[in-house]
Amino acid sequence: MNQFDFIDISITDVLDILLVALLLFYLYKLVKGTVAINIFIGIVIIYFIWKITDLFKLDVLSNILGNFISVGFFALIVVFQQEIRKFLLLIGSTNFASRRNVFKYFNFLNQDKSLLKLNLPILLSSCEKMASEKTGAIIVLERENSLEFVQETGEKVNIELTNEILETIFFKNSPLHDGAIILKGNYIKATRVVLPVSESVSIPSRLGLRHRAGFGITEKTDALVIVISEQTGKISYIKNGEFYSFKNIDDLRIRITEDLLI
Repeated sequence: MNQFDFIDISITDVLDILLVALLLFYLYKLVKGTVAINIFIGIVIIYFIWKITDLFKLDVLSNILGNFISVGFFALIVVFQQEIRKFLLLIGSTNFASRRNVFKYFNFLNQDKSLLKLNLPILLSSCEKMASEKTGAIIVLERENSLEFVQETGEKVNIELTNEILETIFFKNSPLHDGAIILKGNYIKATRVVLPVSESVSIPSRLGLRHRAGFGITEKTDALVIVISEQTGKISYIKNGEFYSFKNIDDLRIRITEDLLI
């Protein structure tokens, strides 16, 4: 009798394991770089502890953890509501079903190189200049989640990013300065875009519509947002519905580069 006869693995079992691994990978990728990653890792640890207690017949602890996991499903919907919203938005986006985008989202061995072509020195030097002149601006950097649904609210363009173009768009008397611009790679894809405004009560009341719009789009997608205050000239960086602090413009460049590589 073969000592491995008790192992009965079929093609269906292998496929099941691969699909679960793929699902876990994309769940991790979705929450990577956010505060939700700690919760995600904590849940995985609790699950494995539960399985170990069940294996060693530790009935009391196993029952406690089992009940926690079964009831905790509904709590997860609340905890991960932003991430679930992003995932459903990705699945429901109009261009997700195209062949190109299917491979873009599910071929995790190859990243979208267009995200890395952004000329950050040009972008940040323009932001510094506009900040010194107290020119209000909101710049959205598209990553993996499609922003077609908000581009439709503005003027679609396809303009290569330059200092002159960016500063002209947000010039106070420019017809295009109202609303946000969408950047994909090194190209401006839309101007005068109306972004969804966050309804979060945690946002300080002193912040205006630009900041609330920055929070709103980053709560619903994985986009990155740079906001320049017209009142103070301060540059803010928003990701995942939160402010991300930076020491200086070089530190901001490093943070954006890292976020585009995620």
